[in-house]
Amino acid sequence: MNMTPRLRKFVLITHITFSVGWLGAVAGFLALAIAGLTSHDAQRVRAAYLAMELTAWFIILPLAFASLVTGIIQSLGTAWGLFRHYWVLAKLMLTVFATIVLLLKMKLIGYVAGVAAEKTLSGVDLRALRIELVVHAAGGLLVLLAITTLSVFKPWGMTAYGRRKGSQPDLSSRSSGDATFVREPVFATSTPRWVRVIGIHAIRLAVLFVILHITAGGLWHH
Repeated sequence: MNMTPRLRKFVLITHITFSVGWLGAVAGFLALAIAGLTSHDAQRVRAAYLAMELTAWFIILPLAFASLVTGIIQSLGTAWGLFRHYWVLAKLMLTVFATIVLLLKMKLIGYVAGVAAEKTLSGVDLRALRIELVVHAAGGLLVLLAITTLSVFKPWGMTAYGRRKGSQPDLSSRSSGDATFVREPVFATSTPRWVRVIGIHAIRLAVLFVILHITAGGLWHH
């Protein structure tokens, strides 16, 4: 997957946009979760949990999958690769982990929102579940901040697989002002066929999960 410079920049821009949007959406979700847990205004509590469900389904979940897909595409289309550098591999694992946890918590979000829509929640109603939403939102935000940190500092060097495929890229020619989420090394490489196959299937599965979970969102209330 050899991309032209213009295409690489376009994918980079979209990846940064989706990643930053995901982080911002989770931060907003956390603010709503805290408001729903601590507020004594019944209408505000109800509005907070209803807004959390909409935010999770139509903003956070799509942005999570979009960030994952564009990250895979960019890795496969540049010399960084998916498995050549520890920081890229760590980003991939953290992104997949955060997305899986998000999917697992969608039912909880929908349940709390459904209860809030049907009755007024007191301070003790569903308190453990409401605290759980705050904890997981805060944890998700920390994971996304860790991913951002990895993108900027790019620590740990190359993996054993990366060392077999080529030497460490020379980034000294890049100015400090060029630092981005993914800064491309100067050496050329070819992506192994099995890596391309994995990437293609990962993209297909990600799109399928988005479709299934968006269409299934309303079913969890029945």
